[in-house]
Amino acid sequence: MAGVLPWRAAGYVAGGAALGAPLLLILVVCLVTGVTLGVVAVGLPLLLLGALTGVPLGALERRRLRLVDPAPAPSPHLAPDTPGLTAWLRLRLREQATWRELAYTVLMAFVLWPLDLAVAACTLVLPALLAVAPAHLALSGGPDAGGIRPAKLWLVDGYPAACGTAALGVVLLVVLLYPLGAYATARAALARLLLAPRETEARALLAEVTRSRARLVTAFEAERRRVERDLHDGAQQRLVALSMSLGLARLDAEPDSPLARRLAAAHGEADAVLAELRELIRGIHPQVLADYGLPAAVEDAADRSPVPVDTDADLPRLPEPVESAGYFAVREALTNVARHSGATRAAVHARHTGGRLRITVRDDGTGGADPANGTGLTGLADRLAVLDGTLTVTSPPGGPTVLTLEIPCIPRQSSGPAPTV
Repeated sequence: MAGVLPWRAAGYVAGGAALGAPLLLILVVCLVTGVTLGVVAVGLPLLLLGALTGVPLGALERRRLRLVDPAPAPSPHLAPDTPGLTAWLRLRLREQATWRELAYTVLMAFVLWPLDLAVAACTLVLPALLAVAPAHLALSGGPDAGGIRPAKLWLVDGYPAACGTAALGVVLLVVLLYPLGAYATARAALARLLLAPRETEARALLAEVTRSRARLVTAFEAERRRVERDLHDGAQQRLVALSMSLGLARLDAEPDSPLARRLAAAHGEADAVLAELRELIRGIHPQVLADYGLPAAVEDAADRSPVPVDTDADLPRLPEPVESAGYFAVREALTNVARHSGATRAAVHARHTGGRLRITVRDDGTGGADPANGTGLTGLADRLAVLDGTLTVTSPPGGPTVLTLEIPCIPRQSSGPAPTV
């Protein structure tokens, strides 16, 4: 902001002086009326209105900052998760940005705008009154009318004195533009500090990125379920029908004939494709997870593991993204146990305590697991981070390897008893 143009600095300071008086009136009316009528609860909305006065003023001041500070000044406010005035009010009253804007509003109403007015009067109005002294003298009737007193300072009773006064006014205007720019720069820095602090911008941006990542994960999970349903209800059913048709055709063919052998081979291929498709569907989004929840899905993953797995999962129904993340973390961990650990046995323990899902996968393998070696654990950590979850791997050489994940979550409200396997 070192090179602020004089006319921009003048516009910024004059604008602050013009906003101050109406703002002071609004605050005083809201405060006095709200306190007076507060005993009958009628004044509470006025007090609330006064507390929220800073929100529109803050938005206006962030726009006015462009006059002297071209750096972006985005709003520090977050967007409500749900539409409606109630959600908006609840969020605004909880945000620190709202109260910083109220503090700036009070400061502007009682301190800043009188200061803006005084600076504008000394650096702009006074030189302007001196600069128009010849015109003022002419409009007042000339020297014969007794002269004039520009800005109430001294008597000017002739055009030579009026021209000298005008020259002085122009010089003062040029000289005082520099302190005016310095004042406007300091004034804008104070406004930015309260209305758009740099760390608040970073926190707001980080919060928005986190929310957008969560929305992407939710959308991705919904798409996975849609693809799973399409494969289960479409391609899988057609393959089942094809396999049955080939089986019936084999019954009509002569035993040990070339046609029977070709039908048998085609039937075997259809069954193999059907088995692969079922595994693919289970990998996309297992139906057991959607129908019965995470404990049953963990049991299913343990049954399919080449390494014997002991499971101990006692969990309520959790939000779908949490259940999905927990299931795929367990499955990836068991896959790593089978491929890399050399373990003879593994165990999965899952509980929901203290508002957090905690899953531990332990094996008796050789240890030395490193998430940086491309075992899929880095991707799992990124997936859990979207849900504010954490992934911890302890794997000293010689074992055991212990993988622990934690995800903060609240159990789903169940409308009835959960289905039983």
